[in-house]
Amino acid sequence: MFYEQRMTVPDSPAALRTAYEADLRSVIDQYGPDEIADQTDVDAETASALLERESPELTLEAVAQIQALEDGEPDADELVMIACEHLLLGMSTAVLDVDAIETELELDLDAKEIQQKIERRAPMSFEEFVHIQYVIADGAP
Repeated sequence: MFYEQRMTVPDSPAALRTAYEADLRSVIDQYGPDEIADQTDVDAETASALLERESPELTLEAVAQIQALEDGEPDADELVMIACEHLLLGMSTAVLDVDAIETELELDLDAKEIQQKIERRAPMSFEEFVHIQYVIADGAP
């Protein structure tokens, strides 16, 4: 699950996102795109695109809303909080600061933007989350 603490990652951020999208597909398979659209902020087209193995633009909150539909999962807000707290914990474990993350990140985000996103003071796309998580876990001892 995307919100769990990562200590290892696959070979690339794309491979990490693919693994998370497989988790999302299983939830969408259970509910169907229309029900996903009814219960979350994700429209049916985007849910269908995930089922078709596409990687549509998603926010971290939207991914959490889908995951929260799974039995036994916390609500979406809590999933986002857990995910971001695990980023901060990972930074401590890997002894990384936002400047170090910025230098390794394949996205065009500066250290201040990274900090704001991790602290949930600025919105974060799922793509940004995956890339930040990848850098942090890849730097872990």
